[in-house]
Amino acid sequence: MENWEIRQDALLQAYPRFQETKDFYLERIEQVKKGFFDTYGKENPRIFSAPGRTEIGGNHTDHQHGCVLAAAVDLDILAAALPNGTKKVRILSEGFAPDEVDLTDISVKEEEINTSASLIRGVTAKLMELGYSIEGFDLYATSNVLKGSGLSSSAAYEVMLGHVMNGLFCGGEISAVDIARIGQYAENVYFGKKSGLMDQTASSVGGVVAIDFKDNSAPVVRKLDFSFEKSGYSLCIIDSGADHADLSDEYSAIPTEMKQVAAKLGAEVLREADEKQFMEKLAEIRKETGDRAILRALHFFRENKKAVLEAELLEKGEFEAFLDVVKASGQSSAMYLQNVKVEGQAFHQEVQYALAVCDMLLDGRGAFRVHGGGFAGTVQAFVPNDMLEAFRNGVEKMVGAGSCHVLSIREAGGIELTKEM
Repeated sequence: MENWEIRQDALLQAYPRFQETKDFYLERIEQVKKGFFDTYGKENPRIFSAPGRTEIGGNHTDHQHGCVLAAAVDLDILAAALPNGTKKVRILSEGFAPDEVDLTDISVKEEEINTSASLIRGVTAKLMELGYSIEGFDLYATSNVLKGSGLSSSAAYEVMLGHVMNGLFCGGEISAVDIARIGQYAENVYFGKKSGLMDQTASSVGGVVAIDFKDNSAPVVRKLDFSFEKSGYSLCIIDSGADHADLSDEYSAIPTEMKQVAAKLGAEVLREADEKQFMEKLAEIRKETGDRAILRALHFFRENKKAVLEAELLEKGEFEAFLDVVKASGQSSAMYLQNVKVEGQAFHQEVQYALAVCDMLLDGRGAFRVHGGGFAGTVQAFVPNDMLEAFRNGVEKMVGAGSCHVLSIREAGGIELTKEM
């Protein structure tokens, strides 16, 4: 029987604040081991971690084959797993009903669409298609990736599955980028959601990554040589408290309207369109697509350049200049993209309100912007360390208790925390 021990180097890569709060992380690992034993009656499992992610730049650019800047954060899905000698995958995620998937049939199941079982089957199917022999395994997982926060818990789940199967059955041969692509495949084909690749890539690769989706089938991924810990700032995610229900039309209208403008320029997406031609035909296109579509196209052309510039500034160590671009990105999302409030809503404008709170508390320092899809969800703020405590207290007083989350960017993406003794 193989014996596994925790890798200290892996803990430091996965948890930037490990030395400060060592007991918290070690206790969490013991809890996931106990959950595994209580569920399956087995000891000494292998331990894997897959992080949530934060979007730093490129708000609503990925679906137009644009550029984004994203990073893995120190909230993660922590999983204990071992092969079980069968053809069945058994997974229990703390707080959810158990899943059991029979690997003798890995076809798409209509009844599994929008379920975690579909992701298990989809990741397995793609790995088998690539020639790997995937067997059954038992897994117990716990997560502290905030739900509905824009930190992408679904991508973390897909990445966790990919890294677990890579470790258990593929000899660790599969690259982090390929695991991201496998997760996207599972989400697109089996889960039924036509997502981009940003979330999975940031989670799987780790650190700060610049991604160019010009060729969506083979995005260019570049991990930046940048340490956020040395910047003198803290990264905060503020939960606005907005209701996510019934916002599908708001979200889908953004790519739809951008593609309407692209079509007027003879392109499928705005990345393929000529910006100069767009500016020349602005008045003409406006009559056919309406003003909001034009404004959202303007946002794309400008935001796409900002995402590239932000990556360059971070690599040069010009953090204050980077913050100026973050501010401009936030202004563009509010003015042009218009994803900080729901059209027609006067009483409920939680994201816009959270942005206003950040503006008041930061008082010209740091930077803040809408985070992720917008309309509901979260706001991102870069807060000078010397005013972090006052900022967090102010946010929790004006937005709500527990609404401000201080995160760290972690170097590791998906990772196994154990090694064979």
